[in-house]
Amino acid sequence: QVQLEESGGGLVQPGGSLRLSCAASGSIFSITGMGWYRQAPGKQRDMVAAITSGGSTNYAESVKGRFTISRDDNKKTVYLQMNSLEPEDTAVYYCNAYILSKSPWRDYWGQGTQVTVSS
Repeated sequence: QVQLEESGGGLVQPGGSLRLSCAASGSIFSITGMGWYRQAPGKQRDMVAAITSGGSTNYAESVKGRFTISRDDNKKTVYLQMNSLEPEDTAVYYCNAYILSKSPWRDYWGQGTQVTVSS
């Protein structure tokens, strides 16, 4: 059974930084795309950043220059370094990965981690 477990969320002041981590576990054969999404209260879930197995990255316009996504394939982990945080970044952040396991290729989601930016 494949699971994604996020960590690193919390409360931070505007201008501060946080680093999110998401580790995949279970009977995993291969992982291709990995990414981070976020959902604020009353809003839809939107892509924040994504990274391919080759290391190509893509960012939402609102976080370009402030957030950096990276991955460690040996640890089956994806990271999101968030700098210069703004109150508008407050949301639940979800990890996503496209994984081949004993099941066919499919998307998996973490349970979410709360990020609150407030003074």
